[in-house]
Amino acid sequence: QLQASGGGKVQPGGSLRLSCAAPRSIFSGKTMGWYRQPPGKQRELVARITGDGSTLLRDSVEGRFTVSRDNAKNTMYLQMNNLSPEDTAVYFCYILRGAFPSNGDYWGQGTLVTVSS
Repeated sequence: QLQASGGGKVQPGGSLRLSCAAPRSIFSGKTMGWYRQPPGKQRELVARITGDGSTLLRDSVEGRFTVSRDNAKNTMYLQMNNLSPEDTAVYFCYILRGAFPSNGDYWGQGTLVTVSS
């Protein structure tokens, strides 16, 4: 039910904006965010935003990435600036069904970000 988009190939130092659209019924007031899975590595949390707009970013992306949400459009964004090859990964958006992570959470299909010259 989550539609992630915006991935692609970009040169080091470039920017991309990922989007994650969802039905209002599962978007409104929920905590949501982005994970990524680099090639050959485990999935890792990149960013999280709560229903009231509080954000959390992974240390390695702090100052370069911004997570935001547009409640009128039921869409979450991940603005990624000054990208480096280490940011290459499949990026997944998610929305918590409840207050804490569970097997019932919603996930997007993943969008590939490749940072390479």
